[in-house]
Amino acid sequence: MPQVLPLRLGKKVIIALGANAPSHAGDARLTVLAAIDALGRTFGDVHVSKLYQTPAFPANSGPDFINAACSFRTELPADEVLNTLHAIEADFGRERVVRWGQRTLDLDLIAMGAHVLPDLETFNRWKNLPIEDQKVLTPDTLILPHPRVQDRAFVLVPMADIAPEWVHPVLGQSTTEMLDQLPASERDEIRAL
Repeated sequence: MPQVLPLRLGKKVIIALGANAPSHAGDARLTVLAAIDALGRTFGDVHVSKLYQTPAFPANSGPDFINAACSFRTELPADEVLNTLHAIEADFGRERVVRWGQRTLDLDLIAMGAHVLPDLETFNRWKNLPIEDQKVLTPDTLILPHPRVQDRAFVLVPMADIAPEWVHPVLGQSTTEMLDQLPASERDEIRAL
């Protein structure tokens, strides 16, 4: 008799995790591991990348980060997933004081299936935002996929562990293709632990 596999419902969600300051769970590495545990308790079956050590972004803005990525499936709408991620961050002492500053935990909602939110025009505006504006502006709505996923090796390297085949719904490129387009020097800065 053929094996019957369980039907996995819902949209595939991709989350980037990062920490470079201690939390109640311990140092950044222990914090990321505890956050992965919390995501599993909250969302169920979570597929997790290796842990990576990465330089702080922007350069010289703090200690190195511990980064990872995970994916899971859910029927929840994107705003509920984001609210849940923010609640988990808060449980680990995350405070949004300085843009791109040190943090106990950062959980970024990178993608939710092939959704483009809130619309293509808004996505493109944030994707093309000059770096000077990126340093001071934050969107007042959820932008999906993350508007700079294609530019960040510290997101794409762990993402390639768990979702190499994911295709960016606007750029039409897979995780692996986006990663291959980044300079080797940026990819080489990301060290597996």
